[in-house]
Amino acid sequence: MSTQLSERILNMATSATLAMAAKARELRAEGKDIIGLSLGEPDFNTPDFIKEAAIDAINDNYNSYSPVDGYVELKEAVITKFKRDNNLSYTLPQIVVSTGAKQSLANIAMVMLNKGDEVILPCPYWVSYSDIVKLAEGTPVEVKTTIDNDFKMTAAQLEAAITPQTKMIWFSSPCNPSGSLYSKEELEALAEVILKHPNLYVVSDEIYEHINYTGKAHASMAGIPGMFDRTITVNGVSKAFAMTGWRIGYIGAPDWIARACNKMQGQITSGANCIAQRAVITALNAEPSSVKYMIDEFKIRRDLVLDLLNDIEGFKTNIPEGAFYVFPNVTAFFGKTLRGKTINNATDFSLYLLEEALVATVTGDAFGNPDCIRISYAASQEQIIEAIKRIKEALS
Repeated sequence: MSTQLSERILNMATSATLAMAAKARELRAEGKDIIGLSLGEPDFNTPDFIKEAAIDAINDNYNSYSPVDGYVELKEAVITKFKRDNNLSYTLPQIVVSTGAKQSLANIAMVMLNKGDEVILPCPYWVSYSDIVKLAEGTPVEVKTTIDNDFKMTAAQLEAAITPQTKMIWFSSPCNPSGSLYSKEELEALAEVILKHPNLYVVSDEIYEHINYTGKAHASMAGIPGMFDRTITVNGVSKAFAMTGWRIGYIGAPDWIARACNKMQGQITSGANCIAQRAVITALNAEPSSVKYMIDEFKIRRDLVLDLLNDIEGFKTNIPEGAFYVFPNVTAFFGKTLRGKTINNATDFSLYLLEEALVATVTGDAFGNPDCIRISYAASQEQIIEAIKRIKEALS
């Protein structure tokens, strides 16, 4: 019956991160002791003060349809957060709350892209960017970066990638999967190029903004002079507040783009979950220091992962400045045969680690970089130590 399905779904790739997680669950069901380092999901519990706000919302009988673009009180909290953390001044009509940042991205693609419009994606990029763009009939244009420049696109690379068909640039900082963080100076250099092209818009995915190990303030593209009206800032509460399952994301955007996203969302899902929204009001009104204990632990884990990986010959690493991923280059293993299995690429390598080391990672192919794998350290130190020990044994 697959012949009855639409071309758009047949041509869409399955999310590699979710596919690896599903494969890991299957192996666990078979009784195998799989350590999951594939999902970008904090292993912390949602802070109690946020959970209490959700309980209060239930007791206060928040059970009706919410406004399509979010409760006014939540949009006000988003505005406060943007001003406090990013020095960005948005108004209520410029905020749209969605069922996760992924829906925010889909809304943007559907309202901004026409068939053939090009979207520049610095590689590596988050796994869903490319297929969301394709679903909106846009054309992803990959700009290759390497571990030697910390996986960051330069202004010269951006300039070379722009064509008359270029409509948008999508990137995340801190980046999933590389953990790379664009400095204010690096964003200024990119903005200088963008501002030469009056019809070029930027999606700045800042979902990991608080998971920043530099000690410096997060730099937002919308805060660069001239870029506020050219940038759609995407954020949410999944990562910094350990609220992945609550499914609340949001955008700050020029009001004409926000209105279009509101219109699109009204026909697809309507407003996001009412209880989750009320809890997020409390989360966003809290000072970022309320979740610093998670950030401090992630930094310890980052350093632990790097120390352990650097003790394995063949892994080439850099020092990611944010998020909770490392993205090592593993090309040293390509062409080698391990325990009777030939490693031709990162996909082979990732599957080998799952089958032989019982450790789930994600191939870099899914992120537009076939030379690397993504390792998430959103797991306990004990799990990380055991996982890297197994990897070392499987590669020895």
